[in-house]
Amino acid sequence: MKFRILSAALLAIIAGASAAQTPATASGKVTKVDAAAGKITIDHGPIKALDMPAMTMVFKAGNEAMLKAVKAGDRVTFVADRVNGQITLVRIEKAK
Repeated sequence: MKFRILSAALLAIIAGASAAQTPATASGKVTKVDAAAGKITIDHGPIKALDMPAMTMVFKAGNEAMLKAVKAGDRVTFVADRVNGQITLVRIEKAK
């Protein structure tokens, strides 16, 4: 009986850890690109995977190419994740 409870608890912990590491996909509109700071500001809808309501937020760009791929006014879809404790854009592309 104790083994079953411990097994269930361990599975719950593993499932929670996996869910917390799942990147979050969202869409929004770029309001600013700050290439010098390496950041992109996006007015986005809710991001459930990050437990985040709709807002305008400054994201760290995952790489320099992202800063050149979009400009203010572009509608985008993006993937964000926590990288070293900071919410970072993992992927961004113009919406079709």
